[in-house]
Amino acid sequence: MNEDKEVKVSTTDPDSGYMFREGKPEGFFYLDHRTVDAKHNLITDVFVTAGNVHDSVPYLSRLDRQRNRFGFAVEAVALDSGYMATPICKGLEDRNIFGVIAHRRFQPTQGLFPKWKFTYDAERNVYVCPQQQELPYRTTDREGYRHYASDPKQCASCPMLEKCTRSRNKRKIVTRHVWEDSKEQVRLNRLSKSGKKLYRKRKETIERSFADAKELHGFRYCRLRGVQNVMEQALMTAAVQNMKKIALHLERRAS
Repeated sequence: MNEDKEVKVSTTDPDSGYMFREGKPEGFFYLDHRTVDAKHNLITDVFVTAGNVHDSVPYLSRLDRQRNRFGFAVEAVALDSGYMATPICKGLEDRNIFGVIAHRRFQPTQGLFPKWKFTYDAERNVYVCPQQQELPYRTTDREGYRHYASDPKQCASCPMLEKCTRSRNKRKIVTRHVWEDSKEQVRLNRLSKSGKKLYRKRKETIERSFADAKELHGFRYCRLRGVQNVMEQALMTAAVQNMKKIALHLERRAS
């Protein structure tokens, strides 16, 4: 039986969303998803969603909007760890865009081997456990994850069983998304020389853009209720920031 998930709704601003993230304030918020160019730090796109919408949800559609509307020839993008989702990695690959996304730390079940301890053999399409037992492919679920399962008979006598799985049938299951190769390529991009340089640039652009909006333009709080009103505030704030950036850039060119 499926239980309905309880969704908190604000009585004063139903358009907002209840946000609960580690290291972030908890409550009803809006999120400003903005894009900044790496050369001049100009804001090229602004899109507001409720606070409970994951960062990765609107990303590809907003990227395509900028490419189609403005004719941007996007060659590379740098994103924070919230965008480390398989569909985004695959989407960047399909668009021939060099993607760099911050490392996302996953906390494995305490006392059990993390997934990276299991080696994937692409040629034979199997995982190999730390004890060199093979986990062959079994099935693919509706979410696009391939399931690789161990042999319970071998696992039953394994000295590392308690560190591997706590399943009653003594079978270890490892999953791998059908687009996992795209995700692994993004991880390699981040570790490359050009990837590290690009990600350092991100701190000087998008992070600074948000900081300036909050500290200098009152963007830490919404002035009005409703997503359309918040969107208007976000667009006006971005326009003012861009005017200042353009003026500074023209001054440098003239000097």
